[in-house]
Amino acid sequence: MSNVPGHLPSLNALKAFEVAARHLNFRVAAEEIGVTQGAVAQQVRGLEAELGVKLFERLPRTLALTGEGRRYIADIRRAFEIIARATGELKPQPVRLTISTTPTFASKWLIPRLPDFTARHPDLDLHILATERMSSFQSDGVDLAVRYGRPPFGPGLASELLFEQEIIAVGSPMLLADRPPPKTSEELAEFTLLHDAHNFWPEFIEKHVGQLEQSSFKGISFSQTSHAIEAAIAGQGIVLANRDFVQRDLEEGRLIRFLEGSLPGPSNFYLVWPRYRKSSSIDVVVAWMIEDVNKT
Repeated sequence: MSNVPGHLPSLNALKAFEVAARHLNFRVAAEEIGVTQGAVAQQVRGLEAELGVKLFERLPRTLALTGEGRRYIADIRRAFEIIARATGELKPQPVRLTISTTPTFASKWLIPRLPDFTARHPDLDLHILATERMSSFQSDGVDLAVRYGRPPFGPGLASELLFEQEIIAVGSPMLLADRPPPKTSEELAEFTLLHDAHNFWPEFIEKHVGQLEQSSFKGISFSQTSHAIEAAIAGQGIVLANRDFVQRDLEEGRLIRFLEGSLPGPSNFYLVWPRYRKSSSIDVVVAWMIEDVNKT
């Protein structure tokens, strides 16, 4: 028994029939296909002549499918769906890669840079897993992690330094609309200090400002650094933040430096991934992140 299909009508005629059956209007069908109304009507007439059946009733302002037309369009639509699905499955599918980061790193560093990455690598589909919990490469399906700490991070894990942490004091320029930047502990005490879970303020004040009872300072505490930074942008106080997290805000004028000096962080930011997992996609993302850090 032969598997060669029998004679098929013109695919252009079948497409014209399918679109006309959907709209029940030759003019609207012609607009969708991008041809003239007369061309659609001619394709359908030719198909009807070839099949030896009438597919449409021509009414004054619309079309109506005949019984044969209704039966035929059901199979033709299924055939087009099969062709579309088969064609889609042939196309290369985007490679999905899961990156685990802290919420602050995701919102203040990674997400603002994603448009550049997706424009350069449209074949990679990134999934950002932002959590304070340390994700597992196995159970969470993580391919690449941004870890705050110091190597080694565990057996079988490769790591590369992304950037060292440098803590600086920043705030909204609106806070200095009617007064100069603080230079002494007493002047700093006139501002609200925004704290995160790391609480670097005591060390920063002792090193760069001078001694003053900690109880003299007003403060608001946040569980996540990103929220403290957003509060600073909104003019609610001064925050100590990683320079890399606020670099764009400084460049675009949402934040300014309030105090000279900085603190090195107790740990740095590293890219970490399973050593055994050889992946060109991971190599691409690692190279892109490091290139971006080196640009600043």
